[in-house]
Formats: sequence, C-alpha cells, structure tokens
Amino acid sequence: MSARIKQLVAAPGGQRTKWLVLAAWILLLVVLGPLAGKLGDVEDTGPNAFLPRSAESAELNTELEKFRGDPDDEIMPAVAVYSVPDGAMTDAGRQKAEADVAAFAPYVAAGERVTPPVPSDDGGALMTIVPITDEDDLTDVVEDVRDVAADGAPPGVDVEVGGPAASLADSVAVFDSLDATLMLATLVVVTVLLLITYRSPLLWLFPVLAVGFAAVLTQAGTYLLAKHASLPVDPQAAGILMVLVFGVGTDYALLLIARYREELHRHENRHEAMQLALRRCFPAILASAATIAVGLSCLYFADISSSRSLGLVGAVGAVCAFLALVTVLPALLVIVGRWVFWPFVPRYGTPVHGHRTVWSRIGAAVARRPRWSWLMSLGVTAVLVFGVVGMDFGLKQSELFQDKPESVVAQERISAHYPSGASDPADIVTDADAKDSVRAAVEKVDGVAGVTDGDTTRDLAALRVTLDDEPDSDAAKDTVDDLRTAVDAVDGADALVGGTTAEALDTQRAADRDLRVVVPIVLLVVFLVLIGLLRALVAPLVLLATAVLSNVAALGASYLLFDHVFDFAAVDWSIPLMGFVFLTALGIDYNIFLMTRVREEVALHGHAKGVLSGLTSTGGVITSAGIVLAATFSVFAGLPLVTMAQMGVLVGVGVLLDTFLIRTVMVPALALDLGRWTWWPGALFRHETRRAAAPADTTAGLPEADRVRA
Repeated sequence: MSARIKQLVAAPGGQRTKWLVLAAWILLLVVLGPLAGKLGDVEDTGPNAFLPRSAESAELNTELEKFRGDPDDEIMPAVAVYSVPDGAMTDAGRQKAEADVAAFAPYVAAGERVTPPVPSDDGGALMTIVPITDEDDLTDVVEDVRDVAADGAPPGVDVEVGGPAASLADSVAVFDSLDATLMLATLVVVTVLLLITYRSPLLWLFPVLAVGFAAVLTQAGTYLLAKHASLPVDPQAAGILMVLVFGVGTDYALLLIARYREELHRHENRHEAMQLALRRCFPAILASAATIAVGLSCLYFADISSSRSLGLVGAVGAVCAFLALVTVLPALLVIVGRWVFWPFVPRYGTPVHGHRTVWSRIGAAVARRPRWSWLMSLGVTAVLVFGVVGMDFGLKQSELFQDKPESVVAQERISAHYPSGASDPADIVTDADAKDSVRAAVEKVDGVAGVTDGDTTRDLAALRVTLDDEPDSDAAKDTVDDLRTAVDAVDGADALVGGTTAEALDTQRAADRDLRVVVPIVLLVVFLVLIGLLRALVAPLVLLATAVLSNVAALGASYLLFDHVFDFAAVDWSIPLMGFVFLTALGIDYNIFLMTRVREEVALHGHAKGVLSGLTSTGGVITSAGIVLAATFSVFAGLPLVTMAQMGVLVGVGVLLDTFLIRTVMVPALALDLGRWTWWPGALFRHETRRAAAPADTTAGLPEADRVRA
C-alpha cells in the first residue's frame, strides 16, 4: 500500500500527469477559493470560546442565556468612567456624565437601561454602566459608545470606556487586523529567505505558489469542517493557522527541491529525477506531516477550548500543506525544467557537492570526539533549562497587550477610585427559591464589596457580586474560591459562580491539568510515529529525549527574553503546553529529515560513514528550513497581543535551538557514540552487526529498498 501511494504521488514526474495534476489544483482553487474567504464567518467569539469545557464559569455562561429573550444575544457591560487626575469631579464633568446617560440609550440592549453616574468615595470619578449586546457588531457598538463619551468632554476630565464589552472589542480589533498582517509579514519573510537560500530570481516563486495552493485548501477545508463537522475555530487559531501552513509548507518545499537538485546531477531526464527525489523524500515528509497532524490533534484531549481549536485547526493545515507540496510543487518544477535553478543550474554528470561544505567539516569535528560533542551540547541546553526556575505565570487583563488599549486605561482609572472589581462583578446564578439564602452567604465572604440583584426567571435568579480587588488579581481569585465554597453550602441552591475572575481561575487550573494530560499523550504518539519510520527503538528514544530537553531549554531561553528584552510581566498559562506541543511536532521534523537520510546512507555505506553523509547531505536544507520556520513564527513577536508574541518567540527560539544544536551536534554525536545500537532491534542493526563481522558483505540481508540506490 505504501509503495502504491508513493507511486501515485510521484506521478507528476510523468509526461502528461504533471499537467493533469496542475489542472486539478487550478480547478480546486476556482471551486474552493470563494470558501477560503469565509473562515471568519465560522469563528467562535462567544463567551466560552477560550474557556475550559468543564469550567464552572463556562457552565454559568450557558445558564445566563436562559435570562435572555434571544439566547444568541449576550449582554455585556461597557463602563464609561469620568475621572479627574487630582482633585474632585467638576460640575462640568458631572453634567457631561448625566447627559451621556440619555446619549447612550440607542446602544443599550433590549430590556436593559443605563445606570445613572455612580460617584466614587473619593469624589474624583463617576462611573456609568452601559449594558450592550453583541447582536450587532460589538466593535462598532463600543466605538460608538466611546465616541459619545469623548464628544464634548470638559477640560481636565479624562473619559475612557472599559468593562468586559470594551475589553472584548479591543481584543477583537487585534484579531480583525491579525490575518492580513500575519499573511503579509509571513509572505515577505518567506520570500526574502527563499531568495537568500536559492540565490535565484525565479526558483523562490514556486514554493510560494505551492504554499498558496495549500493556504486556499486549508482555509476552505477548515471552513467546511467548522460549518458541517463542528470543528472549533477561534480567531487566535485562525491567525496561527496561516503561519503554520507557510512555515511547514516551505520546509517541505526546501527538502524536496534540495533532493530534486541532487537527482538532476545524476539523471539527465528531469521526470526521472523528480520521481526519485519524491520517492526518497516522501517517507520523511509523510512522517513529518503525520507527526504534526497527530501531535496537534492530541490537543483534542485538552480542556481549554482555545487549545483544542488550535490543535485541530493546525492538524488540518499540516495535512493540506502535505497534499499540496507533494503534488502541485513537483508538477510545477517538472513543467518549467532545469532553467528554474538559474544561474546555478544543476548539470547532468557534475558532482553534487563540488567542494567540501561547512556541514562536512562539522560532521568531521563531531566524529573526532562524539562523546565530548554531545556532552558539550547537553551542557549548553542544561544551562538554558535553568531559565525556567522562578518563572512567573499568569497575565492580568492589563498585561495582555503590548500597548495599552482604552479598556485597560479605563480599568486603571476604576481601580484608582472604586473597589477594583466594580467594573466587572462576579456573577452568580442560583435556584430562585434559594436566592435570599445565597445572598446572605455571599455577604459574609471576605473580599466582597457588595451584592446586587440581577435578572430572574421562574426557576433561576442572578446576583452580581462586586469584589474588593481587581478582577484578575490573586486576591480576587481567592475570593471566588471562598464564594464557591459559601454557595455550595446552601442546600438546594445549585449555585454557580462565574465572571471574569472565575474564568481566569478556571483557565489557570485547566492549563495545569492539560499540561499533565496532553504532554504524555503527545510523547507517546510521536514515539510510535518514529518507531514506524525508523524501524527501531533506540533511535526514537534518543530523538524523543533530545526533543523534550530542547523544549524545556527553549522555554528557559524564551523566559529570559520575555523578562529582559520584551519586558513582559509574566508568561501566559497556555504557553508551556502550546509551546511543548508545537515544538515537539515541528522541532522533531528536522530530526526526522536527518535520520531518514542517515538511515538510507547507513544502509549503503555503514554506520559511521552513513551518519556523516546524512548530516552533510541534509545540513544546508534543514538549516534553511529551520531559519524559515523560526522567522515565520517570529512574526508574532511584533503583534500587540502578548500571548501570541510569547508563542512566536518560544517556537522561534525552540526551532533555532533544534536546528543549530540538537540536530547539528547532539543527535549525530549520540548516533556515532551509540554506533549500530542506534538501530536496535531493527533489520539495520542486524545488518550492521553482520557488516562488522564481514566487512565485504555490505548489503546482505537488507530489503531491496535499502540496498538499491538509483
């Protein structure tokens, strides 16, 4: 079956099939192109999109829908705060706040009303709560409310609009421009790096075209799966998806083109050269795509909804990148012929490597002292691992953006003049008959500044609880825990506690749970893929161990950058898991590319020579691929959202660490030090044992695929 798949995929090398493949992709592009632009229509921006599925706060959000006439309309408060930096509120400021109550009326959700301005105890601020709905475009509604509040603001009075609605609108505004910014930046980065790599004015265009095909297929496929198969998609996942496709697709293109160039030196017919290049690259590319897709799919077992979304959407992207790069790219390259490599056209019969390369020198240095080499690289990574000691986790709402949006400034004003939780109370939903008992229990909890009645139905009642502390502070989270304990003790209440503080607390705990559950699953899946690819146990164990070490070292190195270069306040709770899964799935690729080539060379030349030959042959292309992938993810570092910036920095650092240290030094040195035991207990181990006993018998006992080199 595997041979048949390879034969079918290699078909673009044929005289006619290449045109059929290209025509099929163009037809697919025409049909699916209109769907690719609709991905935003199925993105989940609801209140539970980024919450754990099992969280009490998510359950409360579901219960709150029962209080609305239309369950699809979520009522969220925008909070207008009028403040005087030093001193008491002016008469003009009070008149402005009172006049705005009527001006806000057109934006209020049906059945709701604007609260009159609430003065602060220190007399320096007024606060008005405007309950709005996301029935229309939330961002536009919040912008209109901000325009009303800012219009005619008296001198000396600062006016900002914050609260949950404004916070969400500011986040959505970031994601609205995210796709276009990421796509453009990624395209520029990939193009520049391909020009540098190939030093050809034309060759760079073909990987970009192939990745473009993959991008359209990915977006259209994701849209269809989201619409008809309930695939969860949120704005963050949609933004990362295109970067993943560009990075992974370009890696596959670099690997295939490098092998095609080699075969053009050995074969006069370019169709034969492509068939052989694709046949020999196919196992590594397939294993890479499988590792990424299956590894990311393991996030299905995560509790946090956004993690599940990112994992499943990323798996779709990896599969689509694989399909495009092993079909349309070979077809395009064979159609245009050798001249596409101009001015460095590979001529038939000329040496593949005309001179000693830097990778042959590195291989020779590693081979002279393999044990010292891997111990040295182990020491370097161990130093970086210490960077995780004392790592601070948990970003507050005010720390989520690299530049403060208006919602964050508004919260700072509120915290300066009111109980910090005044703008974003905790929510409680309880059985209507137990409402009074629950209220009495809540009022006794330390950290509660006040309790007000919310909506009621025949069976349910809602309460709003103002906390003394900022909504995302540790003290506020402790109060939420105390609230849950208090209401759980009320018989028959079946009360739920939610709101922003509860959501942050639930997400923090779910992130810890997901790390403990998902990481072992990912490691097991990747281990099984490596066993199937390398047909051994020792080599997969070595690769997996180096991947884990590299991931932890990358986290430590990244934290040093977060703390001393980017000045981030802390690390987001989702970063360790997301970074581990992405780096394991992506970083292991380079070891897959290396070790599949090493295995091929060992079968022909023996273990020591095969390891060095594999390193020399793949050094340039894998390094180029690592730089491209790291550069594409580094695009995130310039984004305003801190979480995505941290994700980009971590993946970029981890990929570079894998590329220049783990794959270049540690893995080859370990393979040389272990010798033929690297391949235990597979056929290659047995063959190397026989080779050691009888050096003249170089291919006895190996399968045909391992003995024959075209």
